[in-house]
Amino acid sequence: MELRLTPVTAPLTSRPMGGVRAAAQSPQESGFAGALSGALNSVSAAQNQATGLQREVQMENPNVSLEETMVAIQKAQIGFQATLHVRNRMVQAYTDIMNMQV
Repeated sequence: MELRLTPVTAPLTSRPMGGVRAAAQSPQESGFAGALSGALNSVSAAQNQATGLQREVQMENPNVSLEETMVAIQKAQIGFQATLHVRNRMVQAYTDIMNMQV
């Protein structure tokens, strides 16, 4: 699970109205929207994997170790916390921009 964002050097092009929702629908999207969508998908996949491993441990599957499950749960939790921090920073930046005097 990698949450690194690469800088975009290409100028922004016009996008259809709808912002992030329209960007999240096209898997070919590049730039910030594509990186954010990829990071969210990665966090979701980590959470799904952790949930599956947890279910297998509860069902006493001998092929799944408790250690592997705990590591997967911690990775999912760290990814989710990082996502929350990014969301909070984005909301704060949006609020700051909207409160600017023009």
